[in-house]
Amino acid sequence: MLLEISDLSVEFRLLQDKVKALHQVSLSIDRGEIVGVVGESGSGKSVTALSVLGLLDKNATITGGAIRFKGTDVLRLSPRERQALRGKEIGMVFQEPMTALNPTMRIGAQLAEVFRLHRGVSRKEAYALAVNSLAEVHIRDPELVARKYPFELSGGMRQRVVIALAMAAPPELLIADEPTTALDVTIQAEILKLMKELAESRGTAIMLITHDLGVVAQLCQRVVVMYAGEVVETGKTRHVLAAPVHPYTRALIGALPDLADPDQPLQAIAGEVPDLRHRPAGCIFASRCAAANEQCRSQHPVLEMVSAERETHQAACWVR
Repeated sequence: MLLEISDLSVEFRLLQDKVKALHQVSLSIDRGEIVGVVGESGSGKSVTALSVLGLLDKNATITGGAIRFKGTDVLRLSPRERQALRGKEIGMVFQEPMTALNPTMRIGAQLAEVFRLHRGVSRKEAYALAVNSLAEVHIRDPELVARKYPFELSGGMRQRVVIALAMAAPPELLIADEPTTALDVTIQAEILKLMKELAESRGTAIMLITHDLGVVAQLCQRVVVMYAGEVVETGKTRHVLAAPVHPYTRALIGALPDLADPDQPLQAIAGEVPDLRHRPAGCIFASRCAAANEQCRSQHPVLEMVSAERETHQAACWVR
């Protein structure tokens, strides 16, 4: 197994309170696998990814659990060792490409710097690799683009550059945090296709963070559904989308035009996410679930196998 997250819990310190952002999150990604982590804003997807990278804010504390990359617990590594892991073995594609690019450096120089750092080549060789990497992400006239600054490129072009940066080493794991949210539908499809092609050609695993189950359906072999800092359902994408068990997963599917029943109106999820400063004793989704009973409100469910036929499909729900 390439990445294993076990019972990960994270708290954020506020002025007078603590927000329990993650509660015993567990997930895994095998070599070459594409896994989607899906949920609403605030579900804990990005916090999980930043925990792997060691990029949590200073007011965040990992209060429990383990993160193992190739068998090594990364939480026990020194800051320098974590930094060496980022970029070389674990790449990152952020939602807004401008935050990942230096606005004062030309594109070719930024890419060449990464190649020199991770491959130890000369300046001339690094620049040649930089131009070649732009061609690999399907940028036309890569020599010209290498001489441009980030502000001179479109959003889709900038995201291609960020992918080239992230894949420069190339890493064994690519974490992509909402990589297509700011792009139009056509460009979004191109970026997703590009990521899949690069992952397959280089054997790179992808942890794709998204709020869009439609994207997961296109790209991912497995899906992890998160709600309010917890994993509520996980399994092979085809199993989860065809026969969702958790009410939250069903609600997400019912709210998406591409996946919902065409004969039924789109659903909205009533209510609000609970206050994460004071997690409820029972199911985290109980306050918004029409099927919730007294057990749901008083006892916290754990992930359990849905059926023997779908042994990797698990859900944390008392009402099935």
